[in-house]
Amino acid sequence: MGKQLTEMLKGTLEGIVLATLSGQPAYGYEITAWLRDQGFSDIAEGTVYALLVRIERRGFVDVERVPSGKGPPRKVYSLNAQGRKYLDEFWGTWSFLTERLEQLRKGGRGR
Repeated sequence: MGKQLTEMLKGTLEGIVLATLSGQPAYGYEITAWLRDQGFSDIAEGTVYALLVRIERRGFVDVERVPSGKGPPRKVYSLNAQGRKYLDEFWGTWSFLTERLEQLRKGGRGR
């Protein structure tokens, strides 16, 4: 699965991270650790941080700086209304794609 999984994740990781934040606010390392616990073991922490910067710029999350026991304050990300709207669109697109892929897997082109 290696390379194929990596390529598919590139297109879906934004939605996966937003879905993670829909449950509760989190900071970058927490998100990375949760993803790894869910089986996404090859996701680099730097990939998650770059994605968080991108979704922050796009206005999908609110950011709160929270003091840390070690070092500088942590940026805690929480999904906002614009992010929830985008996540709803992501799930709609995901449903469309998975339905079509299941049709193809079960019977090709409508055989």
